[in-house]
Amino acid sequence: MATLLLLTNDTSASAEILPALELLPHQVKIAPAEATALLDAPAADVILLDARRDLVGARSLCRLIGTTGKDGPLLVIASEGGLTALSADWGFDDLLLTTAGPAEVDVRLRLALAPTAAAATEPLIDTGHIVIDEAAYSAKLDGEQLDLTYTEFELLKYLAQHPGRVFSRQQLLSDVWGYDYYGGTRTVDVHVRRLRAKLGPEYESVIGTVRNVGYRFVAQPDRRAQADEPEAPAHTNPPDRSESRADG
Repeated sequence: MATLLLLTNDTSASAEILPALELLPHQVKIAPAEATALLDAPAADVILLDARRDLVGARSLCRLIGTTGKDGPLLVIASEGGLTALSADWGFDDLLLTTAGPAEVDVRLRLALAPTAAAATEPLIDTGHIVIDEAAYSAKLDGEQLDLTYTEFELLKYLAQHPGRVFSRQQLLSDVWGYDYYGGTRTVDVHVRRLRAKLGPEYESVIGTVRNVGYRFVAQPDRRAQADEPEAPAHTNPPDRSESRADG
């Protein structure tokens, strides 16, 4: 039996939010879906976040939980109509539809709690010169910490996760800024320019521009690794014995 922490602003019983919970043996604790409530929230094996009505608030809370750290996996409870608003940048581990039956809810909870090799290691993106630590929300360039804003970090991480792939400005707005951002595509250009400035003249080219299309991450060879490689021995041609004999 697992202890579940349900974050919701709905005064209904948990069985009304996700009816399948009523038929499972797990213990359910309820806390408000608010940032301030996280400090006093009881410990739990799994966090369930009610995103049925307030999608914008749920997305912000998901990100906050991810940045402040969480002891267990985070699952989002959503209605079928809200699925189009969900994206990877929310930072949840899995989702549950309100219509999911007991068997599906149970197996998703078991899989979320199952230890995996991937969960045991820190999620690092290593491009040779740039190392991005998703868990710590930090990025280092040749071992030096980059002073990035949240959006700059998310933009760099997203591009580095898909090296060589070209993204339009609209795609980046949707995947990095999120569906609820109403600014124009010009903001992408501004953030790319700032990000390049922080990477410096030697590495600014890792954020490549594809004219009339968008941007892509261009991985650069690690010159330090190349410098450590032993040089191949020079091949010398043996003396031409026939010429020696002719000269003699």
